[in-house]
Amino acid sequence: MKPELTLLVWSVALAFLQVVAVAHGATMQVGLPMLAGNRDNVPALTSWVGRAQRAHHNMIENLVLFAVLVLVAVVAGKTNATTLLGAEIFFWSRVVYAAVYYAGIPWLRTGVWGVSVVGMVMIFLQLL
Repeated sequence: MKPELTLLVWSVALAFLQVVAVAHGATMQVGLPMLAGNRDNVPALTSWVGRAQRAHHNMIENLVLFAVLVLVAVVAGKTNATTLLGAEIFFWSRVVYAAVYYAGIPWLRTGVWGVSVVGMVMIFLQLL
């Protein structure tokens, strides 16, 4: 398997770990009965749980773009050292992004997100 695909799989694993963290935190904040119900009036998640939820949503939004870029690069036979580096940058910056977001460090979070975008741009440029 191409290493870019391996990094895509690990990115999915990261997204899964994030949703598990949100589910655990939400259970602690609002209780399992509320979460198991229809969720019509679930209060907003606060503190690290709200940040974890937002980090997860951001990961899903970016994961779609990353997945398309990696899959196109592999199918088109355009993987190379740059696409691999871009995938590595994306994955590791997303790990750091989650930690920084959970910790509540706003400007650093934005910078780390920008680094993950650079990783995707690196892959994109190899497809032109």
